[in-house]
Amino acid sequence: MRAHYLQHVPFEGLGSIEDWLRANNDTITQTGFFETSWHLPEPEDIDLLIILGGPMSVNDVAAYPWLTAELQFIRQCLEVRIPTLGICLGAQLIARASGAQVYPNPHKEIGWFPIMGTGPQQPDTFIFPASQRVFHWHGETFDLPTGAQLLARSQACPHQAFQLGRSVLGLQFHLETTPASALALVAHCRDELVPGLYIQSEQAILAASPADYQVINQLMVEVLQFLRAGVSC
Repeated sequence: MRAHYLQHVPFEGLGSIEDWLRANNDTITQTGFFETSWHLPEPEDIDLLIILGGPMSVNDVAAYPWLTAELQFIRQCLEVRIPTLGICLGAQLIARASGAQVYPNPHKEIGWFPIMGTGPQQPDTFIFPASQRVFHWHGETFDLPTGAQLLARSQACPHQAFQLGRSVLGLQFHLETTPASALALVAHCRDELVPGLYIQSEQAILAASPADYQVINQLMVEVLQFLRAGVSC
């Protein structure tokens, strides 16, 4: 399988996703919008699109002009039904590319907090656990795109995950997080760790156990396997 990922800042990479892709002997290519020169492939040259997170907003087009090209590319991939996974900013980009609005959430959600799956939906729908503690780092949210199914919510944010069609998933939370990637986020975005109802301290974030990471990384494997099944659909 030919997997391509869109990366917005150097400190938010694939995390545990890379291990899964390499274990499956997949071809991995990347567009790094933070690089001086970046290139987007043709949609027909990829089988899976992964859109990573980043500290910028979908609405920051003036500061990040490449967002216009990225949104157009995402639209093209959705039109030809490329299986697509959006994480945090990536989910917000899918929502915007699908015509939905993206805007600040009433609360920033940073740290380890539970999501609640919305239960069985239509056939061929990914099902999240009824409750699962996962890693968050986001301050914005989105309206659900037309035709999207809500898959998960949290106390801080009602739209945590959605599915479009058979094989497009948008997740506000970070199932790919590893101890190293959590440390990198804290190091680069420490200024966001201010007192808040849904903002943990640096110490609380980094105190997560190996088991915490194993659980969310396994859930990411299940998401990726679901999307891989959609490659042949």
